[in-house]
Amino acid sequence: MKCREVRELMPDLALGLAEASREAGEHLRTCMECGGKLEELRKTMALLDQWQAPEVSPYFDTRLKARVREEKTKAAAGGFWRWMRKPALALATTLLLVAGLTWFRGDFGGQQVAEAPVYVTAQPGTPVGDLQTLDRNHDLLSNFDVLDDLAVQQDVNANP
Repeated sequence: MKCREVRELMPDLALGLAEASREAGEHLRTCMECGGKLEELRKTMALLDQWQAPEVSPYFDTRLKARVREEKTKAAAGGFWRWMRKPALALATTLLLVAGLTWFRGDFGGQQVAEAPVYVTAQPGTPVGDLQTLDRNHDLLSNFDVLDDLAVQQDVNANP
């Protein structure tokens, strides 16, 4: 007999509702894991047999009925607004979401927002690409003229 088959029989064996067959008894004697589990299950059942349920308060039913009456009164007193609260909240949330998205995107009643111009970058090494590179680096390249002037002045001072 396999462990899985014996585990299916364990609750009945632990409670004493069924007797172990010859094969199951032999498996329980040879398999330490299954034998240990059966013993633990028997101990658990013995503890559960000793457990006593606490007594219910004598006023439990009276309090429960009063609480049910209170809840029914609250539900009837809420009326239309209690029923309408969830749809109104959903509508307000939707309106806030639409207003927020409109404000975020900048779509104010069809008013067109000017878009930034799109520049296409040409391949480096082509005439257009070289012109774009010179245009982007204009400030850096304009400072080289100052360096050239300094070099000329140093040559003049060195060769009088």
